[in-house]
Amino acid sequence: MDVSSYTEVAFHWLALYLVQGLGNVGAHCLLKAFGDPVRIFEAPLADLANVDGITESVAHNIVERKFALDPEEEMERIGKVGGRVIPFESPEYPCLLKEIHDPPLILYARGRSIPGDHTFIAIVGSRNPTHYGRKVAAELARDIAGAGFGVVSGMARGIDGAAHWGCLKGKGFTVGVVGTGLDIIYPSVNKKLFEEVWGQGAVVSEFPMRTPPEPRHFPIRNRIISGIARGVVVVEATRKSGSLITASQALDQGREVFAVPGSVFSPKSGGTHYLIKQGAKLVERTQDVLEEIYPAGFSSTDIGNGQSEPPPEMSELEEKIYDLLADYPKHIDELVRELDLDPGELSGILLNMELCGLVKQLPGRMFVRS
Repeated sequence: MDVSSYTEVAFHWLALYLVQGLGNVGAHCLLKAFGDPVRIFEAPLADLANVDGITESVAHNIVERKFALDPEEEMERIGKVGGRVIPFESPEYPCLLKEIHDPPLILYARGRSIPGDHTFIAIVGSRNPTHYGRKVAAELARDIAGAGFGVVSGMARGIDGAAHWGCLKGKGFTVGVVGTGLDIIYPSVNKKLFEEVWGQGAVVSEFPMRTPPEPRHFPIRNRIISGIARGVVVVEATRKSGSLITASQALDQGREVFAVPGSVFSPKSGGTHYLIKQGAKLVERTQDVLEEIYPAGFSSTDIGNGQSEPPPEMSELEEKIYDLLADYPKHIDELVRELDLDPGELSGILLNMELCGLVKQLPGRMFVRS
């Protein structure tokens, strides 16, 4: 077999992964019985069929080399995108992921080498978050990275993307787990994010190349997000959000679960409030996460508290406006009423504050702190 630039070891792991009808659990049973993929492929049919969890048809597929996809062609497709195969026994394979019930036999990966013993914290949430949710996710991820830990999430729109960007800003290692083949950028609007993560972290998948995004793939993907992480932080989520699936899987895997509270009037906080009622730790600042994971390892001076202090050198009126602009947006008409100012005068002040980086204007003449 021509394995081109790939190691023969990685090729045999990929071939085992692609055996028709063989899942992760069965593959690990075979590995326990025979030691490595080469010995599995060399084993007699009777010995293979005697392994718990291996049917006779799967044993035949191993002996007869029946694959769901051609391993050599799959290797070529991986190589074309600059990817690689991370076998289960590789030092790069995340340590905690090995402990879950059905760890992937291999990971497809693109980007930098994953430090196998690195501590990761997952940040997940709504694909359509509020400005508050995006800000919290980004600041949590930035501070987690600043404390020397990595951030794992799902490369989706919304909270996932904000978490990855925050980790990148904090110069941390971020892992994006996708529910597609490694050669598919989904969603396409995150193309720039993928490029940045490839350069400063890694994108991984257990799905073969060219696998399209399908709804059933994402709950499968979510168990890897929680499996890599020591804890999962849910920032914003409705009661029906897939993030609650991730939280449930995290609990099954023995991980810590955290939730960020939000407005009682926001349906996007319904899921996080539900988790808090069920016992998830409420998160107000980054220390709430890190002190739970490493109780004796952090003090309040180790990292920032994730909350921005009011900038100096504002006029009295600007400070008043800044105080009124919490993390939830306000419409300019509401500010006019609260401040009893002329709309034109307020617009000029807000424009100056925006130019100074104090506030940000959102669509619909809504304003929020930067």
